[in-house]
Amino acid sequence: MSLKSEEAINFATVLTEALPYIQRFTGKTVVIKYGGNAMTDNSLKNGFARDITLMKQVGIKPVVVHGGGPQIGDLLKRVGKETEFINGMRVTDSETMDIVEMVLGGLVNKEIVNLVHRNGGNAVGLTGKDGDLIRARKMILSRNTDVIDVPEIIDLGHVGEVDSIDPDIVNMLTDGDFIPVIAPIGVGEDGFSYNINADLVAGKMAEVMGAEKLILLTNTEGLLDKEGKLLTGLGANQVQTLIENGTIHGGMLPKIRCALDAVSSGVKTAHIIDGRVEHAVLLELFTDEGVGTLIKG
Repeated sequence: MSLKSEEAINFATVLTEALPYIQRFTGKTVVIKYGGNAMTDNSLKNGFARDITLMKQVGIKPVVVHGGGPQIGDLLKRVGKETEFINGMRVTDSETMDIVEMVLGGLVNKEIVNLVHRNGGNAVGLTGKDGDLIRARKMILSRNTDVIDVPEIIDLGHVGEVDSIDPDIVNMLTDGDFIPVIAPIGVGEDGFSYNINADLVAGKMAEVMGAEKLILLTNTEGLLDKEGKLLTGLGANQVQTLIENGTIHGGMLPKIRCALDAVSSGVKTAHIIDGRVEHAVLLELFTDEGVGTLIKG
């Protein structure tokens, strides 16, 4: 058999393996949090745009929520503004919030939209301000100190949490021929803009839209055990045990809690996948093995 014939057979095998997944997910909503290396490597960026365009073409309804922390940091550095982080969150005064909106709602958002268009899809960029999409509340942090008996209240400025999401505008786009691309900026009752963690926004978006899947792109293989082996096919109770015994810790905890909240609120499955792998989203959706950790309720 020639090499060309082998390649053709392998290609046909991939398509037939994908068919039952395409049939299962047609008409279903999949919310994808897009971030990490997949947002900075040119090849991965283009591959992601092709992935979600293909998903739309076969009848799935992708919704993209994106981050942009490194890009925000780069612009702050260029304008000479120092960045302070507390508990991993950027302290965001009014001037910094202006830059956050410029980067997330402008530069990053429109780059993703443009990439989708260049790959044959139709995308519409949104922030939480559009269509009253994301209502925010100010995030309040507290920490105990040795100096006083009561917890110290930490003001992070324009850092917010999701208060509520009205998905009407997103549903209108997904029911049509469009892929919504959402920057995680919300508006508070005070009228101020708030920067919200993109994982949290993606999780809440999946909940209110009754999504079939929540997919979180990361810079790791997924959830690893204490020996560094990939874990997948986990139930919520198993994940809780891994948190309690310290297997899940540090920066992975917020993502895991976001995934757990989603599946406990009706999202069928949540996936934490390796965004450094080309076409990671399609591999997770349409192949038997996938490329990350699957969590179910």
